[in-house]
Amino acid sequence: MHETIRTILEAGRPIILDGGWGTQLQARGLSIGDCPDTWNLDHPDRVEAVARDYVDAGSQIILTNTFGANRYTLAKCGWEDKAAEVNRAGVELSKRAAGDRACVFASIGPSGVMLMMGEVTADELRAAFVEQAEAMAAAGAEGLVIETMSDPDEAKLAVEAAKTTGLPVVGCMVFDTGPDNDRTMMGTSPEDSVEILTAAGADVIGSNCGQGITGFVKICSRLRAATDLPLWIKGNAGLPQMVDGQTVYEQTPEEFADEIPPLVEAGANFIGGCCGTTPDFIRAVATKLGQ
Repeated sequence: MHETIRTILEAGRPIILDGGWGTQLQARGLSIGDCPDTWNLDHPDRVEAVARDYVDAGSQIILTNTFGANRYTLAKCGWEDKAAEVNRAGVELSKRAAGDRACVFASIGPSGVMLMMGEVTADELRAAFVEQAEAMAAAGAEGLVIETMSDPDEAKLAVEAAKTTGLPVVGCMVFDTGPDNDRTMMGTSPEDSVEILTAAGADVIGSNCGQGITGFVKICSRLRAATDLPLWIKGNAGLPQMVDGQTVYEQTPEEFADEIPPLVEAGANFIGGCCGTTPDFIRAVATKLGQ
């Protein structure tokens, strides 16, 4: 186990993560379809406010506004040449908000290009993830989180790239397909994900997004049965509904927090929220955990 992870977990209780970022930025004016990562340079005060709100709510680890800050995703808004700058700024903003109250693990999401379709080569994709990870490490990130991955090959490349920094690496897949929502879009099972991510060098295994928090209890149990590594779980605030043309998550913070004890029993070591969750959700989780 990476020494940073060992130190974080030495208290012997679950670690509280942050909640959703995209929906929080939208609440602060980000339009649907805009590039949220560019806000690290265009609206740094609003990005820092999201991070600070999560720390104030009780998050012990917060992420960064860098989910789509790889050069391929940034190319969609013409910012590919600013990838390093965007990633450095994202880490610096979260670190300023965290101070000495929380750790900052930087977020790395999918590239938005398909390996299997030949849109990019493995070497090109690895280089993009290395560029992102190195910028994050240079800015002072304490860990890296590969999240919302559907393609196991891309996840493997991202974890391997992140490991070159020497920082602890969390590898998370999104299970949102199949009758039981227990497969990635590519058909990868929780058990297969553990094997792939572990072989790539992940220090923590996990899952985020894709479904409401209730479904993560079974996912977490299967991950725990397949590995002794720490587990990282971030579920959505239920399933989204369209109301008057707006995406609405109807689960309350209290309903979300009710699923935390079963998650802990299933073996989760790090627990937070994903889409639709807010600082109020994290506050409810902290209360449920007695922290």
